[in-house]
Amino acid sequence: MISSYHSWIAAIRIARRDAWRSKGRSALVLAMIALPIVGVSAVDLTVRSSQLSGEQRMERLLGAADAKVSDPHMGTAIYQSPDAQSYAPVGGYDKYEPGPGSGNEDSANKPAPPLPAGAQSVKDSKSYGKVRTRYGILQTELREVDPASPLVKGLWTLERGRLPQTAGEIIASTSFLEQSGYFVGSSVVPRESTTSYKIVGAYELPDALGQPQLLAPPGTLLAPLDRDMKAAGSPGVRTQDEYLVKVGGAGFTWDLVKQANAQSLLIESRVVLLNPPADSEVPLFTQQPRDRYQSGSLVGATELAVLSTVVGLAMLEICLLAGPAFAVGARRSRRQLGLVGANGGDRRHIRAIVLSGGLVIGAAAAVIGTAIGIALTVGLRPVLEETIGKRFGGFDVRPLELLGIGLLAVLTGLLAAIVPAVTASRQTVLASLTGRRGVRRANRILPVLGLLAIAGGTVIALYGTVSKMGSTVVAGGSAIAELGIVALTPTLVGLFGRAGRWLPLSPRLALRDAVRNRGRTAPAVAAVLAAVAGTVAVATYQHSHETQARHEYVAELPYGAGLIETSENSAFRDVPSMREALAKELPLDVRADVERLVVGKPGCSGYTTSQDCGRAEIVIPKEQRCPLYTAKNGPASFTLEQRRELRNDWRCKDQPFGVRIPLVVADEKLLTVLATADPGAVAALKAGKAVSFKKQNVQADKVTVRLIMGRDEPAEGYAPGEPAPGQDKVFAAYQAPESAKGYGLELVLPASAAKAAGIATAPFGSYFTLDGGASSEQRQRLDGALDKMGLDTAMKIEKGYEGDDSLAMLALTVFAGLVTIGAAGIATGLAQADAEGDLKTLAAVGAPPRVRRTLSGFQCGVVALMGVVLGSAAGLLPAVGLRLTERRAAADMIRHGIENGYSAASETVPYMPIAVPWSTLAGLLIAVPVGAALLAALVTRSSGALARREV
Repeated sequence: MISSYHSWIAAIRIARRDAWRSKGRSALVLAMIALPIVGVSAVDLTVRSSQLSGEQRMERLLGAADAKVSDPHMGTAIYQSPDAQSYAPVGGYDKYEPGPGSGNEDSANKPAPPLPAGAQSVKDSKSYGKVRTRYGILQTELREVDPASPLVKGLWTLERGRLPQTAGEIIASTSFLEQSGYFVGSSVVPRESTTSYKIVGAYELPDALGQPQLLAPPGTLLAPLDRDMKAAGSPGVRTQDEYLVKVGGAGFTWDLVKQANAQSLLIESRVVLLNPPADSEVPLFTQQPRDRYQSGSLVGATELAVLSTVVGLAMLEICLLAGPAFAVGARRSRRQLGLVGANGGDRRHIRAIVLSGGLVIGAAAAVIGTAIGIALTVGLRPVLEETIGKRFGGFDVRPLELLGIGLLAVLTGLLAAIVPAVTASRQTVLASLTGRRGVRRANRILPVLGLLAIAGGTVIALYGTVSKMGSTVVAGGSAIAELGIVALTPTLVGLFGRAGRWLPLSPRLALRDAVRNRGRTAPAVAAVLAAVAGTVAVATYQHSHETQARHEYVAELPYGAGLIETSENSAFRDVPSMREALAKELPLDVRADVERLVVGKPGCSGYTTSQDCGRAEIVIPKEQRCPLYTAKNGPASFTLEQRRELRNDWRCKDQPFGVRIPLVVADEKLLTVLATADPGAVAALKAGKAVSFKKQNVQADKVTVRLIMGRDEPAEGYAPGEPAPGQDKVFAAYQAPESAKGYGLELVLPASAAKAAGIATAPFGSYFTLDGGASSEQRQRLDGALDKMGLDTAMKIEKGYEGDDSLAMLALTVFAGLVTIGAAGIATGLAQADAEGDLKTLAAVGAPPRVRRTLSGFQCGVVALMGVVLGSAAGLLPAVGLRLTERRAAADMIRHGIENGYSAASETVPYMPIAVPWSTLAGLLIAVPVGAALLAALVTRSSGALARREV
C-alpha cells in the first residue's frame, strides 16, 4: 500500500514536471478542459445567486406587510391555492354563476375589502398608460401608493432624489428614465392627461429592473387621468387594486385566508407562502385534482434528455481532443518512459505516469476554471442582473456544487489520458528507447461495435417516433448512433485514405499521414463530427419548421397592400390627420378610407361595453349556422360520423382572422386594395348594396346587422351561437365569389346604406396600396409625424412570409465552423509536433520551404473535411426522428379532435416536411475545410528548427 502510494506521488511529480516543460501543449489541453468549467461554474453561481431566500422573496412581494389582498372579480366565494396562483369558485366552474362585483368595474368607487379587526392596510393601485417622452410615446405602468407607509418598505429601492410629498410630484423607475430620456427634475405628462408631474426621485424595482413605472401618492395620478379621459369621451382608467395588510400576531394564517376566500378575496400571505399547508387542508385541491392547478416542470423529460446528451457529447468531444494531446505527449516522452522501464518500472508505473498527466492538468483546469468562473460572475454581476431582469439576493456560493464541477474537470482529464496510458504501457522498453513504434494492427472489434451501435441507435430513434416517450427515445437513440459513428471513425479514416492515389503530392502526404496516425487523427475527426452533427441536427430541425411555417403562412392582405388604423377608442377625431400624414410620407397608389358603425354615443367604440355604448354584430341566419356550435350539447350532440360530415359542411367553414373590425363602411376603392376584381362586387357597392365575403351571412340576397346595447352578455334562454338581443337592420347584399378574399373582413357596407339605416359612422383607418414600396426612411418619417401629432396607430404592410431562418442558419454555421476549425487546428498542431522528424527529412532531401506550410494546410483541411462529412450524415438522424415524432403527435391530435367533434379544416395530417438546409451544409462542406486549411497554412512557419541528435 505504501509502495503504491509513493509510486503515485512520484508519477504525479514526473507528470507535473513534464507538463511544465511542455507549456504549449499543456496550456492547450488545460484550456480545452477549463473552458466548459468556466461556463458551468459561472452558470451555477448565477442561478444560485438569483434564487432568493424565503424572506427575500417576501420582502420584494409584500414589503413589510403580512399579506396582499386582491379581488379576482368572481362575485362569489372562492377556493385558492396556498401561493394564490390558482383559484376557482366554490363548486367549480360548472356550477358557477357570477354574482355582484363579478365584473371589473370602476375601482375608484369600490369600497375597501373587509379586513380582520385591527389590521393596518395601504392601497396599491396599478394601471397602464402612454406617457410622452423625449423620443415619442412609452407604454408605462402607473402606480399609486403611499410611499411613506412603513408597509411598502422593501418593494423598491430609492436610488436618488426624494419621495413625493404633494400632488404633482412623482418618482420614476430607473428603467423609465433610461428609456424616456428624462432625469430627476424633469416634468412628464401622461398622454391622455392635462396635468404635468415633476420627477423628484428615481427608484429601482429589484424584481423588475426593465419595468418603466411612475409612482405617485394616492389620488394624484390615476384619478386625474381618469377624469381627463372621461371628459374626452373615452372610457376611464382600468386599475388593478391590491391592499398590503398588517395584522400582527401570528400573521395572516391559512384560516384567515379561507375566511377571506369566502368573501371572494384572493390572499398572498407571508406565513402561508413560507409554510404552506398540506394538500389535504386546501379545499381547492380536494375539489379538483392538484395536477389541474399545478404548472408543468420548467425542465421536462425531453429537455433533460437533450441536456444530458449535449453534456455527454461535450465531455466526449473534450476527451477526444485532449486524448491525442496526451498521446503525443507520451510519444514525445517515450525515451523518459523507457528509462523508467529500464530501471525496474513495470507497466502500471508507465500507466500511472501518463494518467497523472491527465490528473495534473485536470486538477489545474478545475482550479483555474472555477476561479475564472467566479471572477467573471462577480465582475459581470450588473450585466447578469440586467439580463435576467432582477437583482441577486447576494452571492450564494455552494462549495459542494463547485467541488463537483471541479471533479468533472479532473474526471475529463483522466478519461482523456486512459487510452494513451494503456498504449504507452504496451510498448517495450527497447522500442521506447530507440524511438521505434513497431507494427500496430487495427482493432477489429471496435468497427463491429460501431456498426452495431449505429444500427441499434437508428432503430431506437425510429421507434421513438411511434412511442409515447417520443423525443426522449429519439434523443437517446441518436446519441447511441453518433457514438457508433465515433467508434467507426478509425475505419472510416482508413477508407478516406484510399482516395490519396488520385491526389497531388502535398495532399497525398497529408492524407497518408492522417491514415498512418489514426490514433491522433480519429479523435480529432470524431470531435469535429460531434460538433457538426449537433449543428446539422438543429439546423435541419429548425429549417424544417421554417419550411412548414412558410407553407402555412396566411397573408393578412394582398402582397404590397397595407392597413393603418387607430388603436385607441377615442382617436377617431384624429383620423384625418393620420390619413394626411400617410399620404404625405408614403408613395400611395390607392387609398381606401374605412369607417366603423357607432352604436350609442359618438365616443363609443366597437369594444365599449358600458350601458351607454354598444356594438354592431352580423347575424347569421339560424338555418345557416354551424350545428356543431348551435346544438344544446355542442359537438357531443352528434355521432362521430355526423361530426365528420358536419366539419365538411359549408356552414362550418371558418373565416380566417385578420382585422380588428370585420364590418366596415367603405367604397369600391377598398375592393381594389383587396385585389377583388369581381365586377359584380364593384357594381353592388356603387348601387348601395353591401358586399359579403362570408357565405353564411347572406340569405336571399339580404344580410342582417344587429345593434346591441349594453354589456356583452347573452340573454337567458338563448341557445349557443345565438347573438344577444338588439335592434336588427336588414341590408341588400351581394355575395362575393369564393375566389375573392376578404382577408378577415366579412361585410363591406356603402356609406349610403348606413346613412339610410340611420346608423352613425366614425373613421378609424385606411387600406392602401403603394406605388413601389416604402423605404425604411419613409416609415421612420411617418412614425415621427404620427408621434408629433400624439396619435397611437397600428400599421402593417403585407410583405409575405418573413422568417428568421437565414440568421439562425448563419449563426449555426459560424458556430460549427469555429468549432471545426479549432478542432482541426488542434489536430494539425499535434500532427506537426508528432511528425517533426518527417518534416525534417523532407527538408533534408531538398523539399522547398513552402512544402511545410502546404502540408500543414492540407493536414488541417483533411481532418476538417472528414469530420464535416461524417457529422453531416450523423446529424440528420435526430432531426428526422424529431420531425416524425411531431408528425405522429399532430396525427394523434387530429384523431382526438375528430373523436370529440372539434372543428378542423382537414382530417389529414398537416404539412410537416423534413427539409435539409442545403446552404448550411454547403457552407460546412466547402467553406469550413477550405478556411481551416488556409488558416493553418498561414500560421505555420515555412522552416522548422534544426534537428538535434538524441543521445
